[in-house]
Amino acid sequence: MELDYIATVLLSSLSSASILLIATIGLAVMFGLMGVINLAHGEFIMFGAYAALFATQIGIPYPIAVIFSCLATAVFGGLVERLIIRRLYGRIFDTLLATWGLSLVLYQSAVLIFGSVTPGIGLPISNVQIGDYSLSSYLLFLIVVAAFLIAGLYWLLTKTGYGITARAAIQDRETASAIGIESSRINMITFALGSGLAGFAGAILLPAIPATPNMGFAYVVKAFLAVVAAGPVTLTGTVVVGGMLGAIGNITASFWTSVVGDFVFFFLTIAILRIFPLGISGRWRMKLWLQV
Repeated sequence: MELDYIATVLLSSLSSASILLIATIGLAVMFGLMGVINLAHGEFIMFGAYAALFATQIGIPYPIAVIFSCLATAVFGGLVERLIIRRLYGRIFDTLLATWGLSLVLYQSAVLIFGSVTPGIGLPISNVQIGDYSLSSYLLFLIVVAAFLIAGLYWLLTKTGYGITARAAIQDRETASAIGIESSRINMITFALGSGLAGFAGAILLPAIPATPNMGFAYVVKAFLAVVAAGPVTLTGTVVVGGMLGAIGNITASFWTSVVGDFVFFFLTIAILRIFPLGISGRWRMKLWLQV
């Protein structure tokens, strides 16, 4: 087997794993720090994609459109937390039903407003040549984006005052309130952060994936599986599990078919949960700064 083909497959797999991590990281924040399973996560990704598309169509440069998309989705997420999620903390099944209903509303609204097919902004044409094979430079750029995103989020949650107070408010609400931490405000900021990260995913993936009402569905199932299989150390566990499963699934698809790749992804997820019922990080002795 040619070395350039192997190198191409490995880089392509790393790119696919990075895309999965970018799409998953917002859900990891919501679930890991708040215990909220947001079934509308895919629609938040879609919201961010349409926000970025709208911004580019009115003449805003794409990099600024990505920032606009993050802010718009974060504001929307904050409103959702205020109006819906805040009343449902501790009621996991009610939260699931509420976010599922929200996902249906957002999906149908997108279909009515934009239709089922929406033009994208076009993938940059430049490619990286590896022997007889080539890869899109933008897809390789997403590897760098994922690395900086994970590093920045880890810094935010472990090295800043917000990260410390957020983890304190989630782990022991009564004690946090007793020392003056406003849990309700922290919860809203955290949900808005997770929503903004979902919006970032939709915006940064827009050149590769056109904005459509169901674009988030392609990632949300795998994102949920990665977060659940990650376990209690959500951020670090999601990076390990999401990166591993995404890469292995893509490598399998490269040698066989995408159906086989998805089968391997789901089979490995089941195997992980069978061996580690609490997730891959359930037995880690070091919790990496308390559940990060």
